[in-house]
Amino acid sequence: MVMTAAEAQTPSLRELAEQSNAWPFEEARKIVARLKKTPKDVVIFETGYGPSGLPHIGTFGEVARTTMVRHAFRVLTGDSIKTRLISFSDDMDGLRKVPDNVPNRDMMASHLGKPLTRVPDPFSNEYPSFGAANNARLRAFLDRFGFAYEFVSSTDYYCSGRFDETLLRMLAAYDRVLAGAPRDLLAVPADLAAHRHRVAGADDRAQRRQRHGGLCRPGYE
Repeated sequence: MVMTAAEAQTPSLRELAEQSNAWPFEEARKIVARLKKTPKDVVIFETGYGPSGLPHIGTFGEVARTTMVRHAFRVLTGDSIKTRLISFSDDMDGLRKVPDNVPNRDMMASHLGKPLTRVPDPFSNEYPSFGAANNARLRAFLDRFGFAYEFVSSTDYYCSGRFDETLLRMLAAYDRVLAGAPRDLLAVPADLAAHRHRVAGADDRAQRRQRHGGLCRPGYE
């Protein structure tokens, strides 16, 4: 099919994106510039959710804004680089106060300070914890608006040992981090490297519960 002269002069969507002053495209161009220095096969966009309360318009806004930047990035790159959007739930945060809009507030008050996935579900017996109940509400909320995302639970990551290697690196470099040492401080000393491999190979759930202070409940391992 032959293009007309007018069509040939019409800027492509990608060209328009490269010139756009809209905020999502400005942010996406920053990511493209970073990738020119440090190429990656996958770019991960991430939002955070604290399930100490019910999802609300702020929750929607955070995922919507991140989705806009992700879309702008895909347009700028011609969708040539794989992207993921992770909605990360900080469900191991402690319950600092009892929300005003939940039932069984007296019961919840007796669990102040505990991780949200150790606080009983005040709404029903449908979920193993307050954190799990709110995580389910978050996912239903995002699904209702058709967001494309991957849900991740902090409890799942901690209790599966997924954070172990990074935690060991930070513990090994604790003093240097406080002193503002450069990024190469994250190299793991030999003694901790050996311990890391022992931890990574520990598949027994009881061992993992003990290692994480007993915070890993059944159903979150």
